[in-house]
Amino acid sequence: MTVKSISPSANSEERRETGLSLIVVGFMVWCFDAFVFFFMPAGLRLGEQRPFFLLVGTALIFGAGLICTGVYLRKNRSSAVAKSQ
Repeated sequence: MTVKSISPSANSEERRETGLSLIVVGFMVWCFDAFVFFFMPAGLRLGEQRPFFLLVGTALIFGAGLICTGVYLRKNRSSAVAKSQ
């Protein structure tokens, strides 16, 4: 699996697709977070709530970062297209 960075000279379609992919993955992380949050009451009954709160907080921050990065890539693409026209 290779990871390629998006350079400023990348074409706008590639930046738009990458931005959308990051947004979708961010929302998938949040869905996973909701799934973990659903099982949190079982962890509270067992007295093990710290791992749940740590996982929920980490997933929220990670998902928000992915979504913000995706929106940033898509907005830069639209502003670059507007400048070129």
